[in-house]
Amino acid sequence: MLEKFFKLKENNTNAKTEIIAGITTFMTMAYILAVNPSILSAAGMDSTAVLLATCIASFIGTAIMAFSTNMPFALSAGMGLNAFLAYTVVLGFGYSWQVALFAVFVEGIIFILLSLTNVREAIFNAIPLPLKNAVSVGIGLFIAFIGLQNAKLCVPNSSTLVSIVSFTDNFNTVGIGALLAIIGTVFTAILYIKNVKGSILIGIIVTWGLGMLCQLTGIYVPDAAAGFYSLYPTFAITDFTKLGETFGQCFNIDFKGVGIFNFVVIVFSFLFVDLFDTLGTLIGVSTKANMLDEKGRLPKIKSALMADAVATSAGAVLGTSTVTTFVESSAGVAEGGRTGLTSFTTAILFLVSMFFAPIFTAVPSFATAPALIIVGFLMFSNIAELKLDSDNYATAIPAYITIIAMPLFYSIAEGISMGVISYVIINLVCKKHKDISPVMYVLALLFILKYIFL
Repeated sequence: MLEKFFKLKENNTNAKTEIIAGITTFMTMAYILAVNPSILSAAGMDSTAVLLATCIASFIGTAIMAFSTNMPFALSAGMGLNAFLAYTVVLGFGYSWQVALFAVFVEGIIFILLSLTNVREAIFNAIPLPLKNAVSVGIGLFIAFIGLQNAKLCVPNSSTLVSIVSFTDNFNTVGIGALLAIIGTVFTAILYIKNVKGSILIGIIVTWGLGMLCQLTGIYVPDAAAGFYSLYPTFAITDFTKLGETFGQCFNIDFKGVGIFNFVVIVFSFLFVDLFDTLGTLIGVSTKANMLDEKGRLPKIKSALMADAVATSAGAVLGTSTVTTFVESSAGVAEGGRTGLTSFTTAILFLVSMFFAPIFTAVPSFATAPALIIVGFLMFSNIAELKLDSDNYATAIPAYITIIAMPLFYSIAEGISMGVISYVIINLVCKKHKDISPVMYVLALLFILKYIFL
């Protein structure tokens, strides 16, 4: 049956590899089950309801992706977009979270229409192959940076913006977590070099296990007030009735004081970021998995984009922020995932996590950090595909801008926008008009307008 649905032999893989890849993807994404309720609860939403909505929406989107595309991409509530909803739309603009969710719902409907009209597919295909490779490299740096932050290895600094953590200060919380992340990264790297199957997943589990051992011996001391919780999983049952507090609430809204223009701006903001975060992730992960054809196009991209759009609208109805394709899908790809069985495995785990959410959310961020750092390296290896020579500078420089913008501005979408703008301007001034597609001109103009008006 698995062979019939997912064509494992045709994709040179097997069920064991795909299932391990799916588990790995889920483990690197599991942090969203803790982070998303925390962020959206700041907007006044019930955290348990958000957790359930996130699990169900992730299952819906990822399952659709599995069966409609047979590709190893997983979806969940997007980081950044959830913060925009809570801290900008609700706390900043003063709108209700119901209005914010309705904006997400409208965005998803618009995405469905765009996917039906081939607009999103045309944008994907219009981006030159060197820029697609650059997106993969940039995402590698970006997720490695996220891993360093999750491990508290990279911390804010007033003079240099970021710096390495002081291991001796707060050693029993921050310091030991950062140290365990380093140990886990080295351990995972060794396993990967030795071609151990499931090396990234094993790295996560072993790092988590070391953390629990440190807590047992008193080296790690939980401090809930500072955000450092017990590393032991609990077995409490989730209160499913809480879902009623957010389900369908996106239609229970009062537009008084919102204004049509303000609402359109909110919808467009969600739309814009989601579009290019999704495209960037699909480009980066599919490039790493060698899924692009000779023209740099991704087969079945329309179905992939449709899964993303449907999940976004469904998520808004359930009670969570924009659902998008996760860059952590690259962790599963790195483990050999090549088909929809990988994503379906991840989808099932999201569904199961509703019943055992406290177990999954107990996985500390320092345990998933090594996976992100190692996967970041694997994504970064695509830099070899970029020919950085003087004959190719008109493409190489925009690719370079794309790469550095993602981690430095903490956004896949910003990297793509700056890469597109610089590509069009440089090639236009250098009289390489034939290298610029009409869609790229339109994209560059829209990106420029975004920076002016948003």
